[in-house]
Amino acid sequence: MRVFVTGGDGQLGTALRDTCPEPGALVSLTSADLDITDADRVADWGASLRPDDLILNCAAYTRVDDAEANIDAATAVNAVGPANLARATAGSGARLIHLSTDYVFDGPAAPEPSGRTTPYEPTDTGGEPPSVYGRTKLAGERAVRAADPRATIIRTAWVYTGAPESNDFVATMRRLAGERERLTVVDDQRGSPTYAHDLADGLWEVIGRDAGRGAILHATNAGETTWYGLAREVFAVTGLDPDRVGACGTADFPRPAPRPAYSVLSSRSWTEAGLTPLRDWRDAVAAALVG
Repeated sequence: MRVFVTGGDGQLGTALRDTCPEPGALVSLTSADLDITDADRVADWGASLRPDDLILNCAAYTRVDDAEANIDAATAVNAVGPANLARATAGSGARLIHLSTDYVFDGPAAPEPSGRTTPYEPTDTGGEPPSVYGRTKLAGERAVRAADPRATIIRTAWVYTGAPESNDFVATMRRLAGERERLTVVDDQRGSPTYAHDLADGLWEVIGRDAGRGAILHATNAGETTWYGLAREVFAVTGLDPDRVGACGTADFPRPAPRPAYSVLSSRSWTEAGLTPLRDWRDAVAAALVG
């Protein structure tokens, strides 16, 4: 089996390379290698796919705030591109695993309280998500399912590596801890932080077990918290005083794109597929930052 990873230079693409059980089988593709938004180019590339090949689509327009002003660009990468890949796998018999997000749900945006305390299941549906990012990712899911019903969609949330060179939330909190005496972080958005390497291990298990064909699965580290809670944990596991982190509301830190007040994903679909649950988010933060 050849495993093609689109978005190969991103957080998850890098983690997949780091954790690959058979490195020689992985083909990492950047946008320069394969522009998934170019239907003709994807079709030409897809003509060489074999039925035992697999595509892990990690390519995405993830600049959530920028997407509000760049709808066409976000749509191209998050919706058109996945559809192109799905047509390629449908025509060749290869398998597609498409990565999606907790932002596809239509719950209220913070600072409005959601009132929800039950994690989302894959079967939960509703109206349109409040952000352009969420709407384009949902459009991508729909396009993938329409073009190749055998494809697997895996939603995740709040992905980070914590690596010094990264700009993710965990890495940023660690860096700012050395620059500022006190930080103030939003405490009215609730979700599940997910360590990219844990997610990558889970994806390799999906592939190894041939699990989830035609299904939507949710994969995050276990448990839930707020950005404030995550920031405090970063301080605590690195030996710093978590009380240096103060709480604020979304209204105190306005951003162009609305964020969900609650977007916790249920792991039930993952475990029912026979897959190993991802560890608690606190343990994952410790593994990312101190080993």
